[in-house]
Amino acid sequence: MAFDGRVFRVALTADFYDSEGACRFRDMGLALFDSHAHIQTSVFDVHRPEIGAEQVADVQGVVVLTPAVTAETVSASEDLLAIVRFGVGYDSVDVGACTEANVVVLITAGAVDRSVAEATVGWMIALTHHMRVKDRLVRTGGWDARTRYMGSELRDRTFGAVGLGGIARETVRLLGTFGMNPPLAFDPYVDPDEAGKLGVALVSLQELMAASDFVSVHCPLTRETEGLIGRQELSAMKRGAYLINTARGGIVDEDALFDALETGAIAGAALDCFAEEPVVEPQRFGKFDNVLLAPHSVAWTGELFRDIGRAACRSMVDLSLGTRPHGVVNPEVFRSRGFQEKWSRLCSGRIRGGQATARLHQRQSSRKRTPEKGEARG
Repeated sequence: MAFDGRVFRVALTADFYDSEGACRFRDMGLALFDSHAHIQTSVFDVHRPEIGAEQVADVQGVVVLTPAVTAETVSASEDLLAIVRFGVGYDSVDVGACTEANVVVLITAGAVDRSVAEATVGWMIALTHHMRVKDRLVRTGGWDARTRYMGSELRDRTFGAVGLGGIARETVRLLGTFGMNPPLAFDPYVDPDEAGKLGVALVSLQELMAASDFVSVHCPLTRETEGLIGRQELSAMKRGAYLINTARGGIVDEDALFDALETGAIAGAALDCFAEEPVVEPQRFGKFDNVLLAPHSVAWTGELFRDIGRAACRSMVDLSLGTRPHGVVNPEVFRSRGFQEKWSRLCSGRIRGGQATARLHQRQSSRKRTPEKGEARG
């Protein structure tokens, strides 16, 4: 169906809803669309591991929870303008194929920072205070064994972040009250002066692994970061150090980590993500009392989904009005004549003269808008 210029169609993947058609989440920010009559929403009829080309044939934007976006997904739609990942990871999206098809890929940058940072700090405390074991001692009547599980504080310990994006920066901020040593980070894409302003010292990965009491992974999974933390890196860690991964499975070599835990080479770990997901059989790391596990949801909160949803919906609104949205993964697509022509055509009913020009984007982006109810100001 050809786009008629009167509405901007946004589809949500089916996994946002249960088999009865009820939303699985309390607030996904969809109320933001209420004040934009030109946006029309729908939900995919079925959930698939990969989004089919026919599922996006009649829409201009798709908000994606878990399905993969492949070259086949974007192969046939002339009107598909944007893919929005409901989160910040985009390893399930073929970004190159989207760029070739003149489809912008968006993530909800910034919306996850607080929740994941809180989860990271919570895991640090739970690990060092042996909370998992102490809980079991009470449940099983093992009270007298408590003296064998003396904990330690975060005070005077060193936090090391692999990746210094928004989540790591928020974690560093939250840890500022614990009396820890100056934090370290490995991130070849961050300027040392910028890190210095945050009170963070940029070091090599090997230095970070050797000096940190907590190695926390906060980088995306890419060809560059796959297997980034392997046997050599793990062997550099202190015997009393912990590894935390709230980013993506595949960044850490799971076989090497399992061996490090089995031999006591490190003090423990906390894992929210795995190389193979979903995990539907007992996970091998579950044998360790000094390991905390979560089904890629340790940071899931009502506030998180609300904030992600608002960011995703705001991206769709901005794009539909001819404004370049926040969280663009493939900015080069905006230099494509094919994308510009498609964008202009799809937004022609709302942009004077039907021209979504770069000048217009800049002008509209610079305008101040009134924050939505409940949205942070400033």
